[in-house]
Amino acid sequence: RRRSIIGQSRRMSAVEALSSTAIGFGVAWAATYTVLPLFGLVPTVADTTAITAIFTCISLVRGYALRRLFDAIRNGW
Repeated sequence: RRRSIIGQSRRMSAVEALSSTAIGFGVAWAATYTVLPLFGLVPTVADTTAITAIFTCISLVRGYALRRLFDAIRNGW
């Protein structure tokens, strides 16, 4: 069993990341569905799901890129 510097296994890191993404998706979906009507935009359930999925993908790419950047900086480029 391989552990990272902070003591979390790769498997548990994956579980944490997936859990965070799933919970974040639910929160973002509810926020989109609730907030957009306050601005005169009334999304359907399908619209809300698509909008949330797009922003979730953007967030995952951003998180991965930043993680790789900081890893490169930590390892001296």
